[in-house]
Amino acid sequence: MASTAEQLRQYRGPVLFSFGFRPFFLFGALLASILPMLAALSMAGAVAIGGAHGAIAYHGHEMVFGFLAAVVTGFVMTAVPNWTGRLPVLGWRLFGLFSLWLAGRIAMAASGAIGAQAAAVIDCMFLIVVDLIVLREIAAGKNWRNLPVCFLIGLFALGNVLWHSHALNQGAGQFGLRWGVAVIAILLALIGGRITPSFTRNWFMKTKIPVADAPFAIVDKMALGAIVAAMIVWLAAPTDIGTAVLLFAASGLHLCRLARWRGWLTTAEPLVTILHVGYLWLAAALSFLGAAAAFPESVSISTAFHALTAGAAGVMTLAVMTRVTRGHTGRALTADAPTIAIYVLVNLGAASRIAASFWLSNYSAALTVAAALWSSAFLLFSLVYGRYLLTPKLTS
Repeated sequence: MASTAEQLRQYRGPVLFSFGFRPFFLFGALLASILPMLAALSMAGAVAIGGAHGAIAYHGHEMVFGFLAAVVTGFVMTAVPNWTGRLPVLGWRLFGLFSLWLAGRIAMAASGAIGAQAAAVIDCMFLIVVDLIVLREIAAGKNWRNLPVCFLIGLFALGNVLWHSHALNQGAGQFGLRWGVAVIAILLALIGGRITPSFTRNWFMKTKIPVADAPFAIVDKMALGAIVAAMIVWLAAPTDIGTAVLLFAASGLHLCRLARWRGWLTTAEPLVTILHVGYLWLAAALSFLGAAAAFPESVSISTAFHALTAGAAGVMTLAVMTRVTRGHTGRALTADAPTIAIYVLVNLGAASRIAASFWLSNYSAALTVAAALWSSAFLLFSLVYGRYLLTPKLTS
């Protein structure tokens, strides 16, 4: 059987469908560059979006189960061959999977015309198929270590089903969305907790920085256990004081975990540093969720949501997307000026979105500025990295 590298060399189809990260990173970024601006314009009364679900519900769903689902899929479809030693999903199979995702986006946008039920059926198929593919590959490769990732993708798919079920019966609610966001938080802790120390350690070795290794230890187990427990309790009782205490504790543990990786020594290479910044956003988001539970009159659940989605997920996805794209297309693993600009814009956009929640006298204007900054990061990624994603890998 041909190796992964040999199969990729033998592939003669469109470059876009030669590896999983290519279509999902590119079109996920394009979707992320559009959605926040559409939501801001809709709130200002300039455009009407949302189909059968309304603008706010549509925006929340598409950011979580549209954009983030695309990035998660692009990552796992690229990582699974490395995990299992099996051949990647490419060509017509990858085109079919991407078509399912695109059909879901079209169905959600057109739900007012085709009906919410039809849109639900079309949209829910994608993540279910992704999970079945990952499960098949892990089982065939006997790579049981990564079975938790498959389990979490299955829970993510269930969150989408719950969102649609609630929308069909009672109107779009928050539980399915909170379920999806909770799964994303755990995925960020699980995968971010693997790649951040790993890439940091590689960079330390490359630059000969004498820093002690930080193997998986009790603090990692405690941090992962705490975020899983906190997310479960948050789903059950999002405004309970006990939930707030657990979320604050989880935040502290993740700060301790992050400190062990010594990210402050990586500032000479932003491609590594941004992973630490993204993980810092995760710890901050847990604190915001705790504050929203303990002090709802001061911190809204929307603010906490955006600390996790725009902040932690937004920064970490771009950190992964830039690194994976550079590495798998033959570019140097170093951040150039456009890449640094992408990182600055996404962090400014996330921070501005949090600040907008506390600037109620100019909320609409502040929201538009935040959306423009955050969307610009993904638009710049699409423009700069789109060339890499659409062209063959560089060879030395």
